[in-house]
Amino acid sequence: MHLMIFGAGYSGKAIATALAPSASQVAGTTRSAEKAASLGHCGMEAFVFDGKTIDPALGHKLSCVTHLVQSIPPGPDGDSLLNIASSTAHSELPDLQWLCYLSTVGVYGDHDGEWVDETSECRPTSERSKQRLAAEQQWLETGAKHGLPVAILRLSGIYGPGRNPFRKLLDGTAQRVIKKGQVFNRIRVEDIAYAVAFLAEREIGGIFNVTDDEPAPPQDVITEAARLMGIEPPPEVPFEEADMTPMARSFWGENKRVSNAKLRKLGYEFEFPNYRQSLKQLWDMRAY
Repeated sequence: MHLMIFGAGYSGKAIATALAPSASQVAGTTRSAEKAASLGHCGMEAFVFDGKTIDPALGHKLSCVTHLVQSIPPGPDGDSLLNIASSTAHSELPDLQWLCYLSTVGVYGDHDGEWVDETSECRPTSERSKQRLAAEQQWLETGAKHGLPVAILRLSGIYGPGRNPFRKLLDGTAQRVIKKGQVFNRIRVEDIAYAVAFLAEREIGGIFNVTDDEPAPPQDVITEAARLMGIEPPPEVPFEEADMTPMARSFWGENKRVSNAKLRKLGYEFEFPNYRQSLKQLWDMRAY
């Protein structure tokens, strides 16, 4: 396996680590030479990709890639990688065997707290989720055109080492926001990586929700993190009064419970199936 990860950020680095034992080569892209050094520290061969052009060094590397993961968000003009490579993918990536696109459960939109799965209607409300859904379709069409399996991974809220409620409690930015009936799914970054590895090693295509087992009110997660730390949780704040960015506030306009049953039926077992187990492991390991 020769793996290439476009947009090797928080999730991309975890994917590289998970697939390193089974991949003979692992490479990734970032937007600047300054950030490229961090990929080297994770064992990746680093390349710069500005979203507009593929330079000769990257093009040469792509000629031997067998498995490709795209995690760069699309923009108003669509998926940056597909805009460049969709028409010439077969010639520029002659050894390609499997494609993966990291999407979001945001494509489902609001379902009034009801359960959704991969067959549920997608009715995204935010522009970014509409762009994600359009990119999903682009990737599926590209895979069909070239006879390649494409795995679309719809991810819920990502957290893990260095990005979790403990850090917010420690720096004083945690809020226990209350909105009646609101729940969110979430996913440990390692489970994203392990799910990608599971599908990549078997070259499985399809749409999969990559999310934990237990959608829960966000204030419960903060309360549990505070309990593990042995501190009082921050006071409750009504959603209408909460201090948050417009983007953060927009997430609260969508309420759904996301099922991961399809991926489980394939045989994938989540390492961190619920937030309580996951938070305890993070706290015990001091991985915050």
